Amino acid sequence: MSTAAIRPLAAGETVQAAALHARCFDDPWDAAALAELIAMPGAFALAADAAPEAPLAGLVLARVAAGEAEILTVAVDPSWRRQGLGGRLIEAAATAALTGGATALFLEVAADNTQARGLYARLGFREVGARPAYYARGGARVAAHILRLDLAAGASS
Repeated sequence: MSTAAIRPLAAGETVQAAALHARCFDDPWDAAALAELIAMPGAFALAADAAPEAPLAGLVLARVAAGEAEILTVAVDPSWRRQGLGGRLIEAAATAALTGGATALFLEVAADNTQARGLYARLGFREVGARPAYYARGGARVAAHILRLDLAAGASS
């Protein structure tokens, strides 16, 4: 089980967050894009620290609007995967979203991301829609599954 501390991402940490995103995704967001997203009304970012002065182990970026919340990205450093950190970040985001007035939390996940889909199912997310051919995978396209977690029912606990 992960022992990384989860805390709000500091305003000056977008470069570190972008470096983490680049370690996790083929088409990562840069520091400017992350800063722009974090500056949106209702947005929040949580970071996970492996150790003082170490690179970020994880990140979740979400926003709350009109009683709903959306996870924009979740990134867990490859060396920290399969240790519970992703689940802890999602649960922390669900708690923050509930505190911010959301009753439901949404996210999207690529159909071919079986590890993430398994995590989200274990956390109580249910599929509510799909976006066909949403993600590019080389010359192919992969659907995005739209998932929902009912926060009002205490599903995030």
